[in-house]
Amino acid sequence: MRTVLSGCVVALALATIASSQSYQDPRPADPQPIYRVTVVSRTLPAVNYQHMGGPTNIDFRGTILLPQAKGFATVESKRGRVQVDARFEHLDPPTRFGREYLTYVLWAITPEGRPKNIGELLANSSDKSKIAVTTDLQAFGLMVTAEPYYAVTTPSDVVVLENVIRPDTIGRIEPVIARYDLLPRGQYTMSINGERLRTVGSEPEKLSYDRYEAVLELYQAQNAVQIAQSVGADRYAPDAMRKAEDLLSGAQNFEARRQDTHTIVSRAREAAQIAEDARAIAVKRAADEQALRAQEQNGLERARRERAQAEAAQAQANAEAAQAAADRERAAADRAAEVDQAQEVVQVQTHPAAPPPIQAQPVPAVAPELSGTQRRTRVELLDGLNKGFYTRDTPRGLVVVIPDAMFDGETLRRPASERLGLIASYLTAHPNLTISVEGFTDDRGSDVQQREVSERRAREVRAALVGNGISAVSVHATGMGKDRAVASNASAGGRTQNRRVEIVIAGPSIGAMPLWDRTYKLNSTR
Repeated sequence: MRTVLSGCVVALALATIASSQSYQDPRPADPQPIYRVTVVSRTLPAVNYQHMGGPTNIDFRGTILLPQAKGFATVESKRGRVQVDARFEHLDPPTRFGREYLTYVLWAITPEGRPKNIGELLANSSDKSKIAVTTDLQAFGLMVTAEPYYAVTTPSDVVVLENVIRPDTIGRIEPVIARYDLLPRGQYTMSINGERLRTVGSEPEKLSYDRYEAVLELYQAQNAVQIAQSVGADRYAPDAMRKAEDLLSGAQNFEARRQDTHTIVSRAREAAQIAEDARAIAVKRAADEQALRAQEQNGLERARRERAQAEAAQAQANAEAAQAAADRERAAADRAAEVDQAQEVVQVQTHPAAPPPIQAQPVPAVAPELSGTQRRTRVELLDGLNKGFYTRDTPRGLVVVIPDAMFDGETLRRPASERLGLIASYLTAHPNLTISVEGFTDDRGSDVQQREVSERRAREVRAALVGNGISAVSVHATGMGKDRAVASNASAGGRTQNRRVEIVIAGPSIGAMPLWDRTYKLNSTR
């Protein structure tokens, strides 16, 4: 199976080689990735080296990025490990592919496409390098990439050498299946100016090899720290980042004082390694945080849809109940009229001169209509409360509904506590309000159990309000159990809607009449 594994073309440096593969990046000029490449499909063969089968040889061939490079390796499967002794020639400085590339890394790639960094290649003054490493993998292919620092955990697209199977290679040949989830590419990106990237392409003075190696390791560590910072490691892995920055600072101080190069290299490499760990942690935690936000948003959307469905069902039930009550009243009035008419006929026949007495009709009591100030206060408070939770305007007062999704058992979730803090900030501006917290459940369980559960939830909400500045004497908590269901308990969705806590807010500053109601004057038409 042919897969996109390696063999790359740097879009800017080698654009003249293949104009048909020129790279067009629609993104703005800054920020930029630390490298930009066009991938070319190639096949990397993997070898399953026979256990304890003795040494065998493989060759390395340069890709289009470094065609003159070559190498060979002796691979031997021993007890518990596979040993690789490799030599390479014509390894030009990696900075030819970009100022950010400071070293070469040897990778072992499993047949499933999982990469493993097995060592760094350091070229000498003759552009030659050798390495002796071991790996716990049994079947793998080998390739060499240019990297910004030695401790990377995923390969870049700048592949310069790949293994080649020789006729005398001993082992079973397997194709590499490079699944994207196991072989991620292009993760080392930065949102910084390219001039900040360090390179060793030109030094103001000639350096000994030991001093050159120290400077190279310092620049690798600096790139590793900056790349980790660009993906938020300061936020997601602060301890690791502080340690990496401290190690880098110490190594830089040693270099400034021209102290022991071995200490500088040791500290710089440890800084690069810890910075890479911090980068990997930051990438994972950022992804987890994004997934959690999406999950919470989906939960809120689902709760809103369920609430809207419940309100629509309740409104329909209320309308049907009102229609039925009106029909009953109309039928009762018709029957009463028939009885009165019959009685009137009898009275006229027996007492023609005596008119029937006029009975005084009781006038129903209605709440006084809202004043202008009360209406404005009620509108403002209703608008503010709706920013925290869904709020209804009812004759009982303003009713804030806290759904079951905001509870973890009988304990408020953190988002609910934060929203109750917002509600408390609106209520504290009106100290003459009375607040009643009522808990409700579904019909599963005994009356005593459900009432206790609903009361504990109500007390939890009351405690949150009091903790955010509401006077304790103005807030009362009550457990209503399974009374006042707003939906049918025959379905799971209905039971979820019934498990809720309502905060009923009333008082003279907002009046005793909902905004959608009004009083009517009965004037005589005669």
